[in-house]
Amino acid sequence: MKPISFPEQTQVLKKPSSMTDEECTPLPVYNDGKNSISCWRGGFRDRLRFLFTGKMWLWVISGSSQPPVLVTPDYPFPKGKGKA
Repeated sequence: MKPISFPEQTQVLKKPSSMTDEECTPLPVYNDGKNSISCWRGGFRDRLRFLFTGKMWLWVISGSSQPPVLVTPDYPFPKGKGKA
């Protein structure tokens, strides 16, 4: 999944200085002071996974401001742990 620009966006959040470009990319968002809304587009494999599993996963890396996030249809836990 990749964050994409959209007409309603009001700002672009930059990556934390502690992360590399491969770990985190700029995040276009709409922000009203209470909510940050971003738009994401999945590649072909992402769309197939979602079509067959119906699941999307959100990762949040904790921080002192808007945390970097990752949206993915991939199951985020080691195989055999938890219930899918």
